[in-house]
Amino acid sequence: MTKSSADLRSPLIARRMDRVASFLAMDVLSAAAAKERRGDSVIHMEVGQPSAPAPRAAREAAKAALDLGRIGYTEALGMSALRERIARHYRDTYGVSIAPERVVVTTGSSAGFVLAFLSLFDQGQRVAITAPGYPAYRNILEALGIEPVTIPLAKADGWIMTAEAIEKAHAEKPLHGILAMSPANPSGTMIGRKALAGLGETCRRLGLWFVSDEIYHGLTYGEPASTALTSDDDAVVINSFSKYYCMTGWRIGWIVVPERLVRPIERLAQNLYISPPYLSQVAALAAFDAMEELEAVKAGYARNRAYLLEELPKVGITEMHPVDGAFYIYADIARFTNDSIGFSKRMLEEAGVAATPGLDFDPIEGSHYLRLSFAGSENDCHETVARLKGWLK
Repeated sequence: MTKSSADLRSPLIARRMDRVASFLAMDVLSAAAAKERRGDSVIHMEVGQPSAPAPRAAREAAKAALDLGRIGYTEALGMSALRERIARHYRDTYGVSIAPERVVVTTGSSAGFVLAFLSLFDQGQRVAITAPGYPAYRNILEALGIEPVTIPLAKADGWIMTAEAIEKAHAEKPLHGILAMSPANPSGTMIGRKALAGLGETCRRLGLWFVSDEIYHGLTYGEPASTALTSDDDAVVINSFSKYYCMTGWRIGWIVVPERLVRPIERLAQNLYISPPYLSQVAALAAFDAMEELEAVKAGYARNRAYLLEELPKVGITEMHPVDGAFYIYADIARFTNDSIGFSKRMLEEAGVAATPGLDFDPIEGSHYLRLSFAGSENDCHETVARLKGWLK
């Protein structure tokens, strides 16, 4: 008996799909939604999504554009007005002058990563990422046939990627690029200006591409975040309107690239998604005029952060990475479990608190870590502590 053509194709499909692990935060969200459909109460601490709506100015601009009736394509690199406004943002916020032509508007930062990885790296090349770190880095790289090289973070180094760690990894087997994030997901820990400059200098000296994920810029609670462009004009910087600007579902972000990469990336964007969504670009442009509203949202995160940092140790969650920015707490729960997935499932089912297991961010040490997002309401944070007090007693 001969196999059908469909049977012959199945192993190939399986091999391709096996490269991409599940995104556990989204799996937890699905389980939490199912629990809610059964009529149960759930406090959502699992996903990095602001509870506040998009700024009023952004919503009104999108409504006005919608009323005009014609929602069409834009240039693949984005509307020129938005690219110019983003370039002005770098001048106003960081004192860095970049040409608007180097700004590429993308369908969320996720598309920005795909465009960056495809334009910078060939299949089989090696890119350093951190553990813990955002899981989609590893999964996208592997889906594209690029090898992620894990750099374990250490408390002695302040839980950040260091130039010394890159030197060591490159000496063991040559790298082709690195990806650093500050403030970080899952921890909110920041790479200081000097350390960030050190990464850039090391990449230049070793001939590596430096990709800097800066999507949580604007959300810091002490020192402001530094952009890699301050010290390395050749860095590829990725940012988004999702986090500080509260526009997750609008799927709009941007990347800043060296001039020589603009045209290759433009060709990729033309073919992968034609152009970013017009309405989202209109809204994003208006969001820059909503700083007062956005700073009020950030003040709410700051209150949530202060409350949880004070109250979580009282329920036994005492070891955390530094929460310099973003809206996450990455906590060591080794005193309770070495099975963060099972712990997360029980916490959802028994306490009604949804949180993301650390294995989403670190395949090894994440077995005894948990990420809690404080992007929700103050009431959510208070209710989470109350439920955990009863559950962890």
